[in-house]
Amino acid sequence: MFRVPLLIALALSIAFGGGIVSTLYALNVTTGFGAIRLGAWEAFPDAQTDAADPYAKSHRARAGNLLYGNAEGLAFTASVDDVGGRLVSGCSYAVSGQTPHARLWTLYAGNTAGQPFGVNPELPAGLNSWTVVRETDSSFTITVSARAQAGNWLPLPSGNVPFRLTLTLLDTPTAGSSGLIDLSMPRVSLLGCGDA
Repeated sequence: MFRVPLLIALALSIAFGGGIVSTLYALNVTTGFGAIRLGAWEAFPDAQTDAADPYAKSHRARAGNLLYGNAEGLAFTASVDDVGGRLVSGCSYAVSGQTPHARLWTLYAGNTAGQPFGVNPELPAGLNSWTVVRETDSSFTITVSARAQAGNWLPLPSGNVPFRLTLTLLDTPTAGSSGLIDLSMPRVSLLGCGDA
C-alpha cells in the first residue's frame, strides 16, 4: 500500500538532489565560458556584460563578487606558472615583466577561491602599480614566497598550500578592447621549492 508512494518519493528526492548537486558542481568547477589565456594568466572579459553565459552570471551571483564595467577594469588570475606547474606556497615564484596599460593595477595572492591570505597584518597583503619598485625600463620583478625577500615581495602562508594570483587592471583600455590576445602579461616563473 505504501510501496508506490515510497518509490515516487525516492525517485523525486534522487531527481531533485541529483539536480542540485550537479548544478553546484558545475558552478564550482567553472567560472563560465569565453575565457582567454595569456601565458599563466586567465581572464573572462565578457563576465560583466550582457553577453555573459548563464554559468558565469550564476557563479558571480553565488560568490557575491562585484564586477567591473566594460571599460573599468579586468581581473586576470593565475593558478599555474608559465610551464603549467601548480602554484603552491612551499615554492617561490617571480612575477616579472610589465603589465598592459592601466591607470592602476593590483596584485595579491589568495586561496583557490580567490580570497586573500591573511598572512600577517604587519605585511602587505598585496602590491600595486604605485608601490612596486621598477627597473629603468619600467619593468618589475615581484618575488612571491613564504620567506622574506629583498625588493618587491608578496608573502605567502607557510606550508604547501595551493594558491592563486589575481592581477586586476583598473581604468584600462584593455578591458574594452578586442585585441586582448595581443597583450603582454608578466611572466610567472618558478624560482625553487623548499629551502632552495
